[in-house]
Amino acid sequence: MSSIDRRTFVQCVGMTTAATAVVGAFNCQRSKTAPRPAFKYAMCNESMRELSWREQCRIVAQAGYQGIEIAAFTLVNESVLELDVRKRAEMTNVMQDQCLQCAGLHWLLMPPPHGLHFTTPDDRVRTKTIDYVRNLVDFCADLGGDVMVFGSPKQRSSQGIPVIQARQNFIDGLAALADHARQRNVKILIEPLDHSQTDVVNTLAEAVEIVKKLDHPAVQTMFDFHNTVDETEPFAALVQKNSQYIHHVHVQEMDGKHLGTGGGMMQYVPTFQLLKNLKYDQWISLEVFDFTPGGETIARESMRVLLEIEKKLR
Repeated sequence: MSSIDRRTFVQCVGMTTAATAVVGAFNCQRSKTAPRPAFKYAMCNESMRELSWREQCRIVAQAGYQGIEIAAFTLVNESVLELDVRKRAEMTNVMQDQCLQCAGLHWLLMPPPHGLHFTTPDDRVRTKTIDYVRNLVDFCADLGGDVMVFGSPKQRSSQGIPVIQARQNFIDGLAALADHARQRNVKILIEPLDHSQTDVVNTLAEAVEIVKKLDHPAVQTMFDFHNTVDETEPFAALVQKNSQYIHHVHVQEMDGKHLGTGGGMMQYVPTFQLLKNLKYDQWISLEVFDFTPGGETIARESMRVLLEIEKKLR
C-alpha cells in the first residue's frame, strides 16, 4: 500500500473501532475473570476456512486463545491485494471486538495466487514471488501482526537446480525483503521443514546458519514440534541451543492432529518448562493438519491440553 493508503487504513480503523468499543471493552473485561495462562496462545485459521472471519475469531477467542494466526490463502480468490484498506480495517476490528491479536502469518506462498516460487532459477517468477511476499509483509503489519512464518515447502524447494543454488536464492530473496520487513516491524521467520517436504532448510541449525549469515533483525527462525523429523536432539535441547533466534512456536501432535489425540502432553512438558524458564513471551500457536473434527473441537480440546501442560510446570 502507498503512504496515502496507510493513512486511509488508520482512519478506517478509527471509524469502525468507535462503533465496537463498548462491546469490545465488555468482552475483554469478561475475559480477565479467567485464569491467566503462562504463555500467549494463538490458533491458525485454516481449519475454519469455510467460516466467516467473524466466526473464526469467535471460535478462537471463546476457546481461550489470545491470538489468531492467518494463512492468507484462505481469505482470498487471487491475491492478498483483494483485501484492501477497508477490508483490513474490518478484519482488525473484528479481532479487537473478540479481544484477539493477529499472531502473524504462515503458509505464505500456498496458492492462491498460483505460479509463485521463491527459489526458482526463473528470475521473473522469483521477482514476482518476492514482490508478493512484500505485499504479505504489509498485510501482516496492517493487521497488527509482527511475524511471518516462512514454510511453504513446495514454493522453496529446488526446481531442477542444485540445492546449494536454491538455498542461495532463498537467502537472496530474504535479503531483498529484510529492510522492508524491518520498516513495518515484521520479522520473517525461517521454518525448518523435514526432507519429506522440501530440500531447502531441513533443520533448525540450517535455519540459524542463514539467520547468522544475513545478520538482519527482521530475519529470524521459529520452532515447530511437528517438523523435527530430521533433528537428532531432543526438543528442549534444540530450543535451549537456539533460543535467541526463536521468535515463534508451533504446536500440535507429532502426527499433525490437534492436541489431545496423542501423547504430546507428556512429550512437550520439558520444552514448555524450558520456555517458561527462559521467560519466553512470544506466541505459541496451534497449527494442525487434520481439520476433520472441525475448528471448534480442535480449538477447545487443544486449549484444554495446553492448560494441562501448564499445570505440570514449576
